[in-house]
Amino acid sequence: METEYDFSQGKREAIEPTPTGKTRITIRLDDEVLAWFRDQVHAAGGGNYQTLINDALREYIQQRREPLEETLRRVLREELERIGK
Repeated sequence: METEYDFSQGKREAIEPTPTGKTRITIRLDDEVLAWFRDQVHAAGGGNYQTLINDALREYIQQRREPLEETLRRVLREELERIGK
């Protein structure tokens, strides 16, 4: 190990660039929530707990959207029945 390092050419940025469609953020999660996701990945034999969290958030969003979709379907069915009479 060297006693002194030259960082004059160093840059402040992520070592790996953020992929397109992803945003790097800082988030605080409860310890037990993070532990659960990490345990799930470990039990599955590997993977990425961040991907698992992302998948869980996507599923939550989809479930929140579904009631609106059901309402739209009902309104469309009612209108189609009304027009057909």
